[in-house]
Amino acid sequence: MRRAARALGKHGLVHAYGHCSLRVDDDHFLVCAPKPLATIAPGEAGTLVSIHGELPPDVLGEVRIHREIYRRRRDVGGIVRSMPPKAMSLSVMGRTPMPTHGMGAYFAPAIPLWNDPQLIRNDSEAQRIAGQLGDAPAIVMRGNGVVVAAPSVEDAVVLTWYLEDAARIELDCLAAGVAPIRLDEDEARRRATRSGRIFERMWDFLTHGDPE
Repeated sequence: MRRAARALGKHGLVHAYGHCSLRVDDDHFLVCAPKPLATIAPGEAGTLVSIHGELPPDVLGEVRIHREIYRRRRDVGGIVRSMPPKAMSLSVMGRTPMPTHGMGAYFAPAIPLWNDPQLIRNDSEAQRIAGQLGDAPAIVMRGNGVVVAAPSVEDAVVLTWYLEDAARIELDCLAAGVAPIRLDEDEARRRATRSGRIFERMWDFLTHGDPE
């Protein structure tokens, strides 16, 4: 989890704000220390959180989003709450990154938009956003970043990078005055592969040089 946190900070996917977590077992998850992720030190402890109980007093309020997703989705083993700048820019246009290239294929057919810029600081809102996420790998929050849910925290970090790259490409196309071409259902299905160590190589790239 610490490596995941530092990778997110190193590559500009978070700044002062953001957090990540990993599932420990059916009843608990571990969330990173409540500080800028790039500053998390080797060996620095996170906090164990019950999936079924109240949040501990020393974790950030939006960690309740993680809790609600873990409650609903047994397939999720890692979550990243991030602030990727290109995805943020698209979000205030009321858009989420379209699947237009290989790395965007993992989000087909579309990434849902949480159309509310407020912080998630109560259980009812966390339940609502987890419900809107549904079975999707990510949800974009208008003017407020991204939540990615994946089978592992490593996958969640990789998908966060993929989502931001999809946002970058879409913004480049829009700036050029050209509408990007969306992958069709078959193109997205065939391209969203895990073979060839696709995710593993991106994880290695994002964490290269990490002290742990």
